[in-house]
Amino acid sequence: MKAVVLAAGQGTRIRPLSASVPKPMLPVADRPLAAHTVDAAVDAGADEIILVIGYEAETVEEYFGSEYRGVPVSYAIQEEQAGTAHAVNAASEHLEGPFAVLNGDNLYDQAAIDRLFAECPAICAIEVEEPSNYGVLSTNDGVITDIVEKPADPPTNLANAGAYAFPAEAKKWLDVPASERGEHEITDVVAKVIDQFTVSPVTLERWMDVGRPWELLEANEWKLGELEGRIEGDVSDAAHLEGNVVVEAGATVKPGALIEGPALVRSGATVGPNAYVRGATLIGEGAKVGNAVEVKNSVVSRDASIGHLSYVGDSVLGRDVNFGAGTNVANLRHDDGDVKFTVKGDRVSTNRRKFGVVVGDGAKTGINTSLTPGLKLDTGATTMPGEVVERDR
Repeated sequence: MKAVVLAAGQGTRIRPLSASVPKPMLPVADRPLAAHTVDAAVDAGADEIILVIGYEAETVEEYFGSEYRGVPVSYAIQEEQAGTAHAVNAASEHLEGPFAVLNGDNLYDQAAIDRLFAECPAICAIEVEEPSNYGVLSTNDGVITDIVEKPADPPTNLANAGAYAFPAEAKKWLDVPASERGEHEITDVVAKVIDQFTVSPVTLERWMDVGRPWELLEANEWKLGELEGRIEGDVSDAAHLEGNVVVEAGATVKPGALIEGPALVRSGATVGPNAYVRGATLIGEGAKVGNAVEVKNSVVSRDASIGHLSYVGDSVLGRDVNFGAGTNVANLRHDDGDVKFTVKGDRVSTNRRKFGVVVGDGAKTGINTSLTPGLKLDTGATTMPGEVVERDR
């Protein structure tokens, strides 16, 4: 079965992290987000991967190439983002026989994707507390009988998780008219498949749609939590590692450093001396964590640098970020409420009691900068020495 992986969107809700990197290529543990989806498809038996690309397409092509883990990779260009059916239709020339559709910015449990491929036609579903926020599936005797988008009175608590295994006939149904919101919806295709085929529901034990910065943090918490510790890099005898810690070849952990897993120190990265890294933390390729720095439950992207005597907690730092010495991130509100963050101009709850900052590529802080919870620093933003930053910039 061929697998279509959707990776064309701009990821506006996760800005500034996606300002120059497509959201599916943002780091989740030891690979980009989309690679987890492609791996799931390959492990389920996909004989070809078709990646639908658009925004910053070259980044996706450079990573996956023409073959990934021995499986051929093809590409389809979606010139404009006009809905999920529109995206899949862009790949239609590559489709012969049954095909699967997966989102490149979602994480799925492997057992469910295995079942999805095996039980085609099938749709992945997830049990949710508030199904009215999703497309909702109705079932009868183990067969899907209907799909309704965001119903006021949901018939079940089974939300459509956006992973499908379609029969070959579905290819001719992909060119659907635009909906009221101006998009070509894959659910219109799903409805036709449900009407003409026996479609199985496949319930996911775990699933995640990574759309906003704190969800990227959560995605890393999930995948870093699956690590098995191994030491391939240069770790000082005077450093101490606890739990599942991976130090890749070419990475350096200096004397006095303490790393409490799950944590991943990628190739070319440096930690220490006397640094403290804890709580589901990714230190990306070439990143530097300086003397007496503490990093807790954070994503530190490729070539970022955190100067000595700094604290970074529950935060996401983009590529080439440079935190001056003594930069401190606050990650807890005084009223102990959930931290809020600005998404597309609206201040929304992260539903996290602890959440620090999101910093775009190339941003820099002056020494002794203080950053308040839920703060966003845009790509290339700067702060002055000693500044207390309370507003996004």
